[in-house]
Amino acid sequence: MPGCHYNINLHAFLRKVARSPRSALLLDYDGTLAPFRTERHHAYPYPGVTDLVREIMETGRTRVAFVTGRRAHELLGLLGLSPAPEIWGTHGLEQLRSDGTYHVREIDPLTREALSQAYRWIDGLQVLHRLEQKPGSLALHWRGLSVAEAQEIRSNVLRGWRPIADRADLTLEDFDGGVELRTPLCSKADAVRTILSQTYADAPVAYLGDDEADERVFDSMEERGLRVLVRPHWRETTADLWLRPPAQLLEFLSDWLKACRGPYTRHPHVTFTSTAGEGCVIREA
Repeated sequence: MPGCHYNINLHAFLRKVARSPRSALLLDYDGTLAPFRTERHHAYPYPGVTDLVREIMETGRTRVAFVTGRRAHELLGLLGLSPAPEIWGTHGLEQLRSDGTYHVREIDPLTREALSQAYRWIDGLQVLHRLEQKPGSLALHWRGLSVAEAQEIRSNVLRGWRPIADRADLTLEDFDGGVELRTPLCSKADAVRTILSQTYADAPVAYLGDDEADERVFDSMEERGLRVLVRPHWRETTADLWLRPPAQLLEFLSDWLKACRGPYTRHPHVTFTSTAGEGCVIREA
């Protein structure tokens, strides 16, 4: 991984979490806390993740917020957390608060009409069963298909969606396993900026994500918090830390929980490296 540079002392960061009365842990979901699944409604978190997140929330010292492209209530069902967590769904367009109150941004008539046209295009391609409808968004999934089949569907979808996006000034972007057409009204980066504006400037903050949308969150955070890339394989990133799930993800969450419960001490069986050759990776000693 030439050209990769890191400047982070993870132990110092966790000691700051241990000392601070309040911190914030911001979490993407698909590909970060849960493996990708062909049946997206069965994409449950890695074993152990839900319990650790619940325990972190129960300490009362960390604001835990999920920032996802999924619909907020859909993610709530997959997480199985009680009490309910704070969820910013559909790239921040929806906000489901921990007290159960729900808010969604209003979609303008031009966007609604454009999305209706995009829906009819997918209907004409006879792939409606692969379409996910969300507020201000349509996402077409092809996970589980062969490379050739996925490329054919993508080409056919974009042939109709590109001119619609151009006319209505919509955002058209690929994600891991599909393509999405959505309003530019909100993004994950916007949601994170809002959360940061509500957080004390000296409070420790971390954001965990895996894909290009999360990379834009990393860019927007600059020096405001710890940016953590979570994925099985390396890619170029502006993140401060790279974790391979599930083992290293679970170790990170476990150490965060320990920090919330008292003075943070270094885990005796794990070493952390920060090198140009391997990124900043948790490695079993």
